[in-house]
Amino acid sequence: MSYRLTAGVAGLAVALVLAGCGGDDEEADASAPLASAAAPGSATYLADVCPSTVVVQTDWNPESEHGGTYELVGPNPSIDADKKRVTGTLVAHGGVDTGVRIEIRAGGPAIGFQQVSAQMYADPSITLGYNASDEAIALSKTQPTIGVFAGLEKSPQIIMWSPDKHPDWRSIADIGKTDTKVLYFQGAVYMDYLTGNGTLKKSQVDGSYDGAPANFVASGGEFAQQGFATAEPYIYENEVTAWKKKVTYQLIADAGFDFYQNMLGVRAGDLQKLTPCLKKLVPILQQSYVDFLGAPDETNALILKLVEEYNNGWTYTKGVADYSVRTMKELGIVGNGKDSAIGNFDDARVQHLIEITGPIFTAQNKEMKAGLKPSDIVTNEFIDPSIGLK
Repeated sequence: MSYRLTAGVAGLAVALVLAGCGGDDEEADASAPLASAAAPGSATYLADVCPSTVVVQTDWNPESEHGGTYELVGPNPSIDADKKRVTGTLVAHGGVDTGVRIEIRAGGPAIGFQQVSAQMYADPSITLGYNASDEAIALSKTQPTIGVFAGLEKSPQIIMWSPDKHPDWRSIADIGKTDTKVLYFQGAVYMDYLTGNGTLKKSQVDGSYDGAPANFVASGGEFAQQGFATAEPYIYENEVTAWKKKVTYQLIADAGFDFYQNMLGVRAGDLQKLTPCLKKLVPILQQSYVDFLGAPDETNALILKLVEEYNNGWTYTKGVADYSVRTMKELGIVGNGKDSAIGNFDDARVQHLIEITGPIFTAQNKEMKAGLKPSDIVTNEFIDPSIGLK
């Protein structure tokens, strides 16, 4: 499943639909010229090794969690409001023209809520897609992908609750010591893990959550509910009129399901062909994420512009965008791996995820690759160890 579906529907449910619809190929407001063009053969010159247009398929509507990728879009991009995609010059650090273009496509409703892996196999024009490591494990035999960059170091997925109603709770495990109902989207793999290891009771979890705040609010905060640390805490305190109070939460990652979300990957069969491109592109992507976190305003403005132009019912405010960046920094949701590099993978962490999800997927009759190992779904081959957050 696409984990961004949950945050997206929640955002949709709590705010008004944006007015105005942009036409096809509308030019975004951006007047800054490119700083310079990369010299042929240089580390930032991609025209000799990459597709003329690098196509990135995201897993949801434009949002700040994708900011490092949108940071790659140069000035005066073309916005296709019907197809929900933006195209522009692919720029490296300092606005350097890399010699190719980038097209970033919205996911979620724009692709019929289909998994990105499936979309990648249906459309060979996609160069990179946003996947999650549990998705890559489940589809390792039928639609194999290999992650080349960890867009998020920690998943922002949470279980949240009212601190007024449950002042003694400090963790998801505390919820499991009660019979409190926990609302979530049916099919979430992390919930199979949490109920399977006894953190939560199967009898207390309710998969009827549809993204709307109504049931949580109607319970007076008696229920717990899934969400995203980068969105719901701000939305519920500031944008859900019927609530307007704080919520407390624990990250799913800190409860033991520490999966990689928003990892950018390629079709496994294309890895060798794309290797010359990825050797240059991934370090540019690493620096792009560093640059976005350091100065997010311009790219967040593009993200908000895209939300307005796409006009598909998804509402995303500047307040949420700014909060998202702050939270990603504070919680290390975007950050370096165990070393000083951003975007790399920890093989031991991936191996643990294979071990805990394998039985879940087997029970669901999902056939995984025999003898699956971390190198089948992720690689650090293209990571520049010198690029990271300071």
